[in-house]
Amino acid sequence: MDPLQRLLAERACERLIVDFVHHLDLGEPASVAELFTEDGTWEWPPPGDGRRIEGREALRAYFGSRPADRLSRRLMSNVLVTVTGPDTATSTAYFTTYRVDGHRPGGPIPSGPPVQVGHYEDAFRRIDGDWLITSRTLHLPFGGDTPRVG
Repeated sequence: MDPLQRLLAERACERLIVDFVHHLDLGEPASVAELFTEDGTWEWPPPGDGRRIEGREALRAYFGSRPADRLSRRLMSNVLVTVTGPDTATSTAYFTTYRVDGHRPGGPIPSGPPVQVGHYEDAFRRIDGDWLITSRTLHLPFGGDTPRVG
């Protein structure tokens, strides 16, 4: 793979990483499913709760079940994409999540500490020229309950 192709692949995967959090925080949460392959997976292995969601429809239902009164903002950093082949790549990206439930539109709410700090390990595949997430694994060394406002 020439350097330009590698750079374009890295950038496409970085974009998916950021698009994921934008869909959750600022868009329609169920739409994150479109960023995954048809057989894509999202999981939180032990010592997390062992949750594993597989397939685009299951991902749509899972992320679409997010509480309507949840307000969240995720910060992504330390994104490292490694191209492993002409149509495959992996990444590690750190995230910090600020989140509350019970939010009603209006002014800002008092901020508190983040409820999660962790990292994602992702795998990507290019299908018909488009890069998609094949798997996302959540690693959460720092986490707590989502506070409720109001």
